[in-house]
Amino acid sequence: MEQCACVERELEKVLHRFVMYGHQSEERLDELLRSVCEIRGQLVAFGVQDADLSVLSQTMAQCCKNIKETVQMLASRHKDIHGSVSKVGKAIDRNFDAEISAVVAETVWDTPERQKYLSETIVEHLYRQGMLSVAEDLCQESGVVIDMSMKQPFLELNRILEALRMQDLRPALEWAVTNRQRLLDLNSSLEFKLHRLYFISLLSGGIGNQMEALQYARHFQPFASQHQRDIQILMGSLVYLRHGIDNSPYRSLLETNQWAEICNIFTRDACSLLGLSVESPLSVSFASGCMALPVLMNIKQVIEQRQCSGVWTHKDELPIEIDLGKKCWYHSVFACPILRQQTSESNPPMKLIAATSSPEMPSTN
Repeated sequence: MEQCACVERELEKVLHRFVMYGHQSEERLDELLRSVCEIRGQLVAFGVQDADLSVLSQTMAQCCKNIKETVQMLASRHKDIHGSVSKVGKAIDRNFDAEISAVVAETVWDTPERQKYLSETIVEHLYRQGMLSVAEDLCQESGVVIDMSMKQPFLELNRILEALRMQDLRPALEWAVTNRQRLLDLNSSLEFKLHRLYFISLLSGGIGNQMEALQYARHFQPFASQHQRDIQILMGSLVYLRHGIDNSPYRSLLETNQWAEICNIFTRDACSLLGLSVESPLSVSFASGCMALPVLMNIKQVIEQRQCSGVWTHKDELPIEIDLGKKCWYHSVFACPILRQQTSESNPPMKLIAATSSPEMPSTN
């Protein structure tokens, strides 16, 4: 984090200089433009023949001098900005290692099958982000064939999310009604929150939407038992509709962050119905790699300094444990309490059934 902060400070300096340079350039150019326009206006008004040529010559010379000085000043300051940009590059080189191949397995993408998995993961991430045209181009160039049954859910999800970002609730409401039972099985409150947000949008329209809001309140009936308190608040806000909800005790209903929240809820529940994680595997892997890379680079440096050999015994296994936090726990980390060996797909945990004791042998005495 300290390295990132160092680079960020240099970057902020550059951005500040860019902003100041833009403002100063605009002011000086506006001054020159006004000066030239005044001279032109004088020439049009009095004519060249009526004007004093000596005065006109001095005025034109002064104008040309101001233009030349302004150009030189802007060029000089622009050159200073180039120096600041180069400092950002030097800060990056000073605080980060450009060569990281020593901590990467050389044969990780050496087979066509693994390359195909990587391309499919990238394509899925692009579909999740709504970059449909980029995903199609990648499929064509990499030769990856994505089945339409896999593609269609992402197309629908992005269509609904785009509508929500435009504050259009109808596509999301239609989807929620169609998948009502599956959402109830997940104990999801998505449909109620969509109806609630639509009701609030009617309230923000003022007294003219009072009758429509009352009629729309019927949609809350199926959710009366689970969301009784929320429904009471919504109905109580109707009393202040004439004076404006923003001037009432219910003004919190109009908070704008509700649209970002409904997008997150829809994404979470839709991915759950599709059997997908909320975050794409590519973004999770990238974030995990960013957290693990500094530790691995330190290990590499220690190994090189102490000339240790055999530390990296297996290319698919880290020499130390790296804590990525509980957010990145996706499987059991059960280990045998005796052998201290972690379980895997080839060596799963098994419950051992105790053998029954043999019957006592008759005495020979």
